[in-house]
Amino acid sequence: MAEKILLKNVGIPGSERLETYRSRGGYRALEKALRELKPSEVTDAVKKSGLRGRGGAGFPTGLKWSFVPKDVPGPRYLCCNADEGEPGTFKDRVILENDPHMLLEGIAISCFALSVVEAFIYIRGEFALGAERLERAVAEAEEAGLLGPNVLGSDFGLKVHVHRGAGSYICGEETALLESLEGKRGLPRLKPPFPASVGLYGRPTVINNVETLSCVPSIVQNGPEWFASIGTKGNTGPKLFAVSGHVERPGVYELPLGVTLRELLFEYAGGIRGGRGLKAVMPGGSSTPVITAEQADVKMDFDSLAAVGSALGSGAVIVMDDATCMVEVALGLTKFYRHESCGQCTPCREGLGWMVRLLEGIEFGRGSTADIDLLLEIASGISGKTLCPMGDAAVIPAQSTIARFRDEYESHVRTGGCPFKSAAGKVE
Repeated sequence: MAEKILLKNVGIPGSERLETYRSRGGYRALEKALRELKPSEVTDAVKKSGLRGRGGAGFPTGLKWSFVPKDVPGPRYLCCNADEGEPGTFKDRVILENDPHMLLEGIAISCFALSVVEAFIYIRGEFALGAERLERAVAEAEEAGLLGPNVLGSDFGLKVHVHRGAGSYICGEETALLESLEGKRGLPRLKPPFPASVGLYGRPTVINNVETLSCVPSIVQNGPEWFASIGTKGNTGPKLFAVSGHVERPGVYELPLGVTLRELLFEYAGGIRGGRGLKAVMPGGSSTPVITAEQADVKMDFDSLAAVGSALGSGAVIVMDDATCMVEVALGLTKFYRHESCGQCTPCREGLGWMVRLLEGIEFGRGSTADIDLLLEIASGISGKTLCPMGDAAVIPAQSTIARFRDEYESHVRTGGCPFKSAAGKVE
């Protein structure tokens, strides 16, 4: 894709400043929305564009907006989920640090569509530079009349708050995010009720991801048909792919949804590091099932990856070469999820500890073949049995690596430890 949409300002000197953003067409979409469109027409445009949430679930954005009840008196809120904590995911960070006004314009247009007058950006606490630039961008926009009362001289007003998180992975889950915003412990809520009806402070609330909201200005400015012409049927628009792991050129790449994994890795990310062979990929972050080198021609979109038993997730592409131990991968990620569990649900709190111990036994030569099946049994006792999706996510590294690479697990048991530790040329 020659034309950059989400990354068009990245690399431009001073791209984070209002003056630069406006000189490159920034806030024209907001002006168009306020002067030419009704709120319902903005929502209809987002629906027609086919935009699906970029935070992981891929739910149609316009449809999500329509769930907010229209006949409930009192305030409603929009929350931007900028708590990017999924291992391998760093594409939202690029927007926050390099083009915060694009996000603010998307938030303003979305709030206009939803009749929201107060919005919150919940940003990951470790994103110090992103938070600093975002706060400065809010101040610049307020001073220029692009936020605050009577935006651009209209009857629409909007207050935007930037809230820094405290380093908890679980606060990326939307209801835990709301609890944290309210000043409570970031523990997921039981659903239903869903945030669209009972969200922040008990009010109707829309929660969207940074990349999702950043797509809105281009939809309004260029039209939903233009946006829908990018990508594939049912998977429209540009997508940011955060490529990491064993590739020559890790980074964030903007490509149409539907680009093949092979093209992404070998034409853009430079191929596998050191000329080694491709072994496995987590195509959407650490909570998406691994796929193998034989599946490298899969299209990188929501539906195509689901068809091969994985998921697009957030678009965090974690690449592993042929010297990678898949048991070690599962162990490292399961440790991460055990550490980040909020402890509210017994299956997650207790089960992940057992899974770590079993994986350690297999990796370090103390495991048995029965332990492999016991891992799957414990995983099935966690998945689908917790308040939030973290239980499902946390067991995927072990489940999917056993499903695709069970022979490696069995080899660990037979040889009494990891056969990759002494393998020549292992990439650490």
